[in-house]
Amino acid sequence: MRAAFSVTEAGRKDVKGRRILLIDDVLTTGATAEACTKALMAAGARAVDLAVVARVRTARTLS
Repeated sequence: MRAAFSVTEAGRKDVKGRRILLIDDVLTTGATAEACTKALMAAGARAVDLAVVARVRTARTLS
């Protein structure tokens, strides 16, 4: 997931100093949320919160 997400220069203006809410349908490892959060924080977000509809308890439940 490293460098999978980025914020454009125009987006940086919208993000800077704001609290952002990410919404994810299913949380498995958290890698996507973590990568998005890192990109948003690097762009100047004040905070990033995550709302999840469902989560996978363990990888074994995926089999």
